[in-house]
Amino acid sequence: MTDYEAVIGLEVHAELLTESKIFCGCSAKFGAAPNENTCPLCLALPGVLPVLNRRVVEFAIKAGLATHCAIAPLSRWARKNYFYPDLPKGYQISQYELPICLDGRIDIEVDGTTRPVRLTRIHMEEDTGKNIHDQHGDASLVDYNRCGVPLLEIVSEPDLRTPAEAGAYLRKLRQILQYLEVCDGNMEEGSFRCDANISVRPRGTAAFGTKAEVKNMNSFRAVEKAIEHEIERQIDLVRHGEKVVQETRLWDPDREETRSMRSKESAHDYRYFPDPDLLPLEVSRQWIADVQATMPELPDARRARFASAYGLPAYDAEVLTARKDIADYFETAVRAGGSAKAVSNWVMGDILRIVRERKLDEALVIRDWPVSPAHLAEMLTLIDDDTISGKIAKTVFEQMVATGKAPAAIVAEQGLSQVSDSGAIEAAIAAVLDANADKVAEYRAGKDKLFGFFVGQVMKATQGKANPGKVNELLKQRLAE
Repeated sequence: MTDYEAVIGLEVHAELLTESKIFCGCSAKFGAAPNENTCPLCLALPGVLPVLNRRVVEFAIKAGLATHCAIAPLSRWARKNYFYPDLPKGYQISQYELPICLDGRIDIEVDGTTRPVRLTRIHMEEDTGKNIHDQHGDASLVDYNRCGVPLLEIVSEPDLRTPAEAGAYLRKLRQILQYLEVCDGNMEEGSFRCDANISVRPRGTAAFGTKAEVKNMNSFRAVEKAIEHEIERQIDLVRHGEKVVQETRLWDPDREETRSMRSKESAHDYRYFPDPDLLPLEVSRQWIADVQATMPELPDARRARFASAYGLPAYDAEVLTARKDIADYFETAVRAGGSAKAVSNWVMGDILRIVRERKLDEALVIRDWPVSPAHLAEMLTLIDDDTISGKIAKTVFEQMVATGKAPAAIVAEQGLSQVSDSGAIEAAIAAVLDANADKVAEYRAGKDKLFGFFVGQVMKATQGKANPGKVNELLKQRLAE
């Protein structure tokens, strides 16, 4: 590898979160029964004409603005001709020589260094259906629900050199699309898919080697491992005097290797031509300005603001802004009265633990989960005013997750209020010290570590309800007597 370097470009297909498909009124939602979301148009029956979904164009403009692209005032639809059973028309409506977005940029950070990755283009197109093999004996079936679901194809320049850079680019791109709420980024369901074009060349040379395209990767880790394997495979070929073939290869996650799928098509193989059923698309400056006005704060800007406005460490700001729904949750809890650092600690700890356990990180659904930001802020207030201890707060939090109830109600129902009464705590301390006279003698002889033991025994005796600060204060006084 040290004598060679890889040249990597990525093509990402992002399914858009529109209610309906790009050229008809069928639902674009994932998970319906096979062929339920179909009509004569997406089944390509004779006599139908496509009607463009305006929302798709707005989502494409959003993606272009967020990635520093120029938005073309005029773009054109093209027919991309090829035949597969999951493409009933025999062609895909896409964009070719005049895409809607050009010359963008995404900044990635790898090993502490930030650098730009150029975008060649972003264009709109329709998705194909889905072939289903190996589930019904020798028969292969086709589900056309996905036919006509809107896609953005986002094409990078070959600016990436390592699997880690490719992973960073994909994560950043998905984060941006999720912030824009134009794509859910779910790789397992295929709504965020990546093809990687990979070649190798002797380090220090400018000419590109022959590239191979790798498909069938459904996670960031799979993308990185597939690229790593393909780089090693091509270097091995070159070192042994063999040629790299331009082809499309599949990633086999079980064997962790790429396998040949078919020879690589070139643009002329698709016989592109302008679609006669669709007018060229004109995008006015006013339309772009209207979309610009709806843009959310993007992750880089939000991360910087979290650090400056809330005084959070860089690590906290990075974690909290990794997902828009998590960042929204944090800010709502702070506005509801929680201190920024306390809310940050709970979000990065228990909240994200629940997110991972319930796999809420696979979709943008944290806004629907049972512990509302207001309830988290209310619980933190109960800690601040000494109504409950931090230890009891853990119990209250689990009850909030299980029941969705407000923390104050849980504390009242279960009698979890903190005991701060000096008399009650002194009585518990006296009982503990009387029951452990030998350890008291050891402590007073210099075995200071036993102090933690006494604290633990008092907390146990009070069922965790004693005010820890009071316990420490009164215990020191009593042991010093």
